[in-house]
Amino acid sequence: MKIMDIPAFGPMFRFSDANVYYALYLLADGKRLGRKRLAELVGVGEGSMRRILEKFRDWNFITIKQTGISITKAGLVFLDQIPVRLIEIKLSEGSTVGEFSQGVIVYGVGNKIVNGMEQRDAGIKAGAFGCTTVVLREGKLLIPPDWNLDEQSPELALKIRKESGITSDDAIIVGSGATKVVAIEAALNAAFELL
Repeated sequence: MKIMDIPAFGPMFRFSDANVYYALYLLADGKRLGRKRLAELVGVGEGSMRRILEKFRDWNFITIKQTGISITKAGLVFLDQIPVRLIEIKLSEGSTVGEFSQGVIVYGVGNKIVNGMEQRDAGIKAGAFGCTTVVLREGKLLIPPDWNLDEQSPELALKIRKESGITSDDAIIVGSGATKVVAIEAALNAAFELL
């Protein structure tokens, strides 16, 4: 899935669809943010944020006033149509690497997960230490290809099921990195590669 097309000519984009999604996600709580603060939270430069916000304004996803940037109803509807949600999931020691982690649930892609290596690689490309993938197969919560969380970490498995509502159609991707922003970008980049 592509949110924003990158033009063949002109200045190079220094942001990804993960950054675009996260910027809109941060505005979805209804609080107004300034461009500089939004750029810091998303982990992009102010020029990149300016370009993202220009597109959002063109698409009628945001309003920009002196008091800050806020999301519109159209922006909320668009965000809701993307089958990705950030979730807080703490995997067991050794399941992720890095001080910070961030989970995302990706709806309807569980059958696309083979062994989790593609998601790990997408996280590394984003500058993180990697990504860990969790799927539900034949009633078992697994870290592909065959690490059974129900057997190895039953309390964690129960917590993941309760907090995420994962189904056999879904996948959870947990990005991990040296900063929270890097972990978020890693998980979202891996998610968008599945869509």
